Amino acid sequence: MQQRSVVACLLVSLFSFIASTEGAPGPRLDNRRLYRFSYSTDFQLDRAQGSRLGATGLKIASTVDINLVWRNPDNEDEQLLRIEISNVQIENGLPRSPKRNIFKGSSAASVLGETKLAALQSPFMVYWKFGKVRNVFSHKGEPITIRNLKRGVASMLMMQLRGGKMFEADVSGKCVVEYKASKDKVTRTKNLDTCKTTETGFTTHSPVLGVTSASSSVTSITLENNFIKSVVAEEMYTLLINVRHAISARIISRQILTLETIEAGPEEVAGKDAVSVVKSLDDRLISVGILAEKIKPGRKDSPTLMEVWQEVKKDLEPANLSKATAPRSFLTLIHSLRKASSADILKVLADCSKSLLPQLVDAVTSAQTPASLDAILEFLDFSKKDGLVLQERFLYACGFASHPTEKMLQTLLDISKGKIGSPDIKESVVIIMGALVRKLCLKGGCELSTVEQVKQLLLEGPDSTQDEAEVQMYLLGLKNSLLPEAIPLLTKYAESETGAFCTISITALQRYDVALISKEVKLALNRVYHQTRRVYEKNVRVVAGDAILGSDPSYMEVKNLLLSIGHLPHEMNKYMVSKVQDILRFEMPASDIVRQVMKDMNSQNYDRFAKVGSSSAYSGYMAKATDVTSTYSLDILYSGSGILRRSIMNIFGQSNDALLHGLQVAIEAQGMESLIAATPDEGEEDLESFAGMSALLFDVQLRPVTFFKGYSDLMSKIFSMSGDPMSVVKGLILLTDHSQVIQLQSGLRASAEVQGGLAIDISGGMEVSLWYRESKTSINNRGALVVTCNVNVDADFASTGMEASFETEAALDFITTVQFSEYPFLVCMQMEKTTFPFREYVTKFERLPQGKQFISRRGRSQLVPGSEFPLHQANSDMCKRIHGEDDW
Repeated sequence: MQQRSVVACLLVSLFSFIASTEGAPGPRLDNRRLYRFSYSTDFQLDRAQGSRLGATGLKIASTVDINLVWRNPDNEDEQLLRIEISNVQIENGLPRSPKRNIFKGSSAASVLGETKLAALQSPFMVYWKFGKVRNVFSHKGEPITIRNLKRGVASMLMMQLRGGKMFEADVSGKCVVEYKASKDKVTRTKNLDTCKTTETGFTTHSPVLGVTSASSSVTSITLENNFIKSVVAEEMYTLLINVRHAISARIISRQILTLETIEAGPEEVAGKDAVSVVKSLDDRLISVGILAEKIKPGRKDSPTLMEVWQEVKKDLEPANLSKATAPRSFLTLIHSLRKASSADILKVLADCSKSLLPQLVDAVTSAQTPASLDAILEFLDFSKKDGLVLQERFLYACGFASHPTEKMLQTLLDISKGKIGSPDIKESVVIIMGALVRKLCLKGGCELSTVEQVKQLLLEGPDSTQDEAEVQMYLLGLKNSLLPEAIPLLTKYAESETGAFCTISITALQRYDVALISKEVKLALNRVYHQTRRVYEKNVRVVAGDAILGSDPSYMEVKNLLLSIGHLPHEMNKYMVSKVQDILRFEMPASDIVRQVMKDMNSQNYDRFAKVGSSSAYSGYMAKATDVTSTYSLDILYSGSGILRRSIMNIFGQSNDALLHGLQVAIEAQGMESLIAATPDEGEEDLESFAGMSALLFDVQLRPVTFFKGYSDLMSKIFSMSGDPMSVVKGLILLTDHSQVIQLQSGLRASAEVQGGLAIDISGGMEVSLWYRESKTSINNRGALVVTCNVNVDADFASTGMEASFETEAALDFITTVQFSEYPFLVCMQMEKTTFPFREYVTKFERLPQGKQFISRRGRSQLVPGSEFPLHQANSDMCKRIHGEDDW
């Protein structure tokens, strides 16, 4: 009973506050008075770090006359105002030399055109109640840009004479607004993050690759005799590209309304309500509301999709994909594709050469419009095996989609249920569906019908088949999905008798937030590592050990792990010692508990930490900057006979406390001891000969690639090995994709687009020489990256914009050479980046439809020296022995 009374009191207080705010007296206009104001609005557009003098923008100045038309006799705070704009002037937002001033010698009539100027200067009416603009009445058929400018003037009249916080609608949208009032001043602060508008954008799901935005809006109202003396509004929008803050944009918009004179004006008219009065005075006026109307995008002189394709296709030839022109042209093509119809896209696909088709498929899929998806689905035939390359490029582009839709996921689900010509494509479809489920869930779409269907498919898949390849396929899909409800299933398969299932399941569990790793999961990982129930391959055990150390381990978990060192196979001993040392040296999260355990001499002693071997684990920094910190890790495990068992290279990016798994390339081999008449390690006696590679790129697990499987396949590959690497993933990826419409309070509209394009080629190879008793594995990464930030204010009669961008071309190679003619065998690991260019550009422009324009371009470039990333000293000593002192 008491609880109900408290709730009732709170509700009464809330409604009392709302009622008092709604009914609070507002400013009032006097009858037979004309209030003449000077009005100006301007904006400046520049980089966030740029100086104000270097900005671009424009200014509109005018006279604004306001008079009372009608007042409700029963409520003096309910008024109808007539507003007329005159003496319009349009000029640069900042002082500009005559040579750089596109408005020099122009008048408002020449810039706007006679029709638009007449529309802007035609009177309109505002329904004003308690200081709030409830409606705007303007002439039917007015240009939307002009009507929005009128709404911007009307929005300057929004006020209340008491403090409070509420939702309020003006030209910017419906936003949370807070008022603070004193005797002669009112401050109106608008929370722009809460504004709901008719135009919504999208952004990249990854914070590391995304955009950080900040905004503010403050209006200061000065009163005199309970009426407006002046209104000054300033709003600011800042966009920072997380990977490089120097590529940024800032818009500052101001409005100033100042009372100049009060003169004799017309008599107010009688009427029962505002709407009937409006109709009686001017039947051409219609209700248009205060919210800004959407402006149709696009210019009449924009090139067609086919014209854009003819212009950029030479940059997308396979031989040019390592150049920055490739991702830049890729972004240009996507921009055009997003405005194209399905029929136009199909024409370009049909006209494309064979060498360019994979790149065009990347672009069409990355456009992520209904038309582009329809076109690519009509073009591709998944029932045919000969289209594997194009089909997989489509699937990978879906996996990397910046803002996937339920329709895209439904498309993949339909493909999975239909006839698929290649088993590799069937596997990729399921794996990529997992990635889309995760992205849709991150956007709050976990309850969507299609998402629920795919979740059920993935969760029931592993237990629904006896085919090992299909079980692996479903587990990889779950690894991408990161569904919390999949943890028990992954935990079950982590203890499987099949090594591949164990490895996939444990690496999937490693990707979850530590808070989701329960006691049951940790017990399973410890059973695998310590072989409590069965014998496991040592590559499975080291993965379990890594997972234990990375999941907030307890004191006893770490102690038992350290005590196991010395009782493991030789190379596993060395790997675990190296992993513990890496945790301590690199100050990983587990370093504190490891140090605490190592105070016990039973856990740390010379016998445990002086194990001989070539396996290792090492982490380091690739780059440390205020924008993004990039780290790498190289983990390598050998069999007791010197044959590579498992090699993993990881690259991570961290920004704003968010982590991105940028790249993981893993090479695994097994059952190759027979080549050198060596004895397999415990638990690996019956393993089939196998070598393969898998890649995880930008948090998306891709389909693994097999080098060989089975003894006969192994021998044929041994004698036919050319040393040429096998491609794992190759293509164009839309890394960053942010689109935002910024509705300024002045009525002008800004659009911001941030896009990052990457041309990438990841390949790997493995060579074995029985004659020289030497093996070599290589992971080669080639890429070109372009990130652009475009911000435009297109006012129909004048356009202003800025593009800031950077580009680079880089190569990163990881080569491991092993000589197993003696024990301990010699291992040399090399991780090298080549010298690469880095270029930045800033372009600003102002343009009039008549052809006048001003363009400013600035840029700088530098060569970043190549280097070899440091590894441990023992590796350097071995490299000297293998390659010779003079070559190292």
